[in-house]
Amino acid sequence: MTQQAERREGLDERAVLLVAGLADLAVSTVGSALGAVRGLLRRADAAELAAEAEHDLTARGRLMLDRYAAVPPAHLEILARHALARRATDDV
Repeated sequence: MTQQAERREGLDERAVLLVAGLADLAVSTVGSALGAVRGLLRRADAAELAAEAEHDLTARGRLMLDRYAAVPPAHLEILARHALARRATDDV
């Protein structure tokens, strides 16, 4: 067997091992998440927890939209406002 063929088999084996490791990580993560959800559903204050989670998610969504969706004012607009404010204070 040539070195190139051995190297190719090594790469294939590494790729398979990486995919298998990622699959195992995903399965364990999903299993842990499901266990946490089951524990939350057994709680007596599940409705209150759900309301708090909804409130938190709404607040996060509002912050994200404010951060990324709002268009900042144009630079020249800011300079014009500063100039107007300065003129107003100079005239008084």
